[in-house]
Amino acid sequence: MLILVSSNHNMNILPDHITNKDIHNIASRIIKGSRITTDDAMTLYSECELPLLGIMAGIMRRRINNNYVWYNRNFHLEPTNICIYNCKFCSYRRRSGDPDSWNYSHDEMMEIVRRFDKTDVTEVHIVGGVHPSHDIYWYGGLIKKIKLHRPSLHIKAFSAVELDYMIKKAGLSLEEGLTYLKKCGLDSIPGGGAEIFDESIREKICPEKTSSERWLHIHETSHKLGITSNATMLYGHLETYFHRIDHMTRLRDLQDKTKGFNAFIPLKYKKSNNNMGYLGEVSIMEDLRNYAVSRIFLDNIPHIKAYWPMTGKEVAQLSLFFGTDDLDGTIEDTTRIYSMAGAEDQNPAMSAGAICKLVGDTGYIPVERDSLYIKR
Repeated sequence: MLILVSSNHNMNILPDHITNKDIHNIASRIIKGSRITTDDAMTLYSECELPLLGIMAGIMRRRINNNYVWYNRNFHLEPTNICIYNCKFCSYRRRSGDPDSWNYSHDEMMEIVRRFDKTDVTEVHIVGGVHPSHDIYWYGGLIKKIKLHRPSLHIKAFSAVELDYMIKKAGLSLEEGLTYLKKCGLDSIPGGGAEIFDESIREKICPEKTSSERWLHIHETSHKLGITSNATMLYGHLETYFHRIDHMTRLRDLQDKTKGFNAFIPLKYKKSNNNMGYLGEVSIMEDLRNYAVSRIFLDNIPHIKAYWPMTGKEVAQLSLFFGTDDLDGTIEDTTRIYSMAGAEDQNPAMSAGAICKLVGDTGYIPVERDSLYIKR
């Protein structure tokens, strides 16, 4: 692996041969801790050389997270892949009755939870399809059972798209629904369903889905109720750099207002088994560019996550030199979302020891965290 900049690199040193005045000015402001603009972000995406982007992103990530790389011990529950929506990029969704579909009962999901009784996992991540029959009380009942069985387990559950449907189905207001789930034991919300906020792109790739405005409103409401969340961006399909920057601007603006986002997770479009496969996939170089610009632009979101079941372990490791500081967790081979889309790792699981070695080999410092990024 080519290491472009050591994790111990002096954060105030930049190459002295930068000839592009715009990039030089952006780099100078990053060193001083000033926020970059949307125009700056476009310049970085379209004109900045990748090694220099890595240096600038490294300055930002060390300012915010020192040389630490965070991970946790977690597993996933995916209640169903039956979904009322038919997003063109999705490889996960199945119709009811399809031999590859599933719809677990509470008892079946509690059996999965009990498999980890004698392990030191700290978080369960619950996401799945938007099933037409499941309302908020069905999901609230599941959360209650998990909390009753293992009170210390942090429950990070339900994308904004799932929340939107289940709350409306129950006839509750958004605030009422989120308050109910919090009382059941919901601790935080994942970032799924954001895709790309630009409405013209959403109309092409997920026209039926919860709107970008509604997604942001759900997260803003959850933050006001004391429920923190993550945020995602699906990239590498029909969007342009302009659309990515617009997406991150809306997140940055909301974070200025609520300070409720824990992490930003760029999610790469994968081409297998969906209706957009003709597009192919962007390169690893583009993945790294996107991580770097995300870290530089989103100066108020504390963590940038490289979700290793999506990237693969080697790219996740390389991304640490381009601004990421979190590798998610052990996963325990409990998610099929990216494996069904053709991810390299079809059975995603990585021990804490393996994560620590992967991080340690880069010169960064692995730190086990809880779901709210408190050191364990």
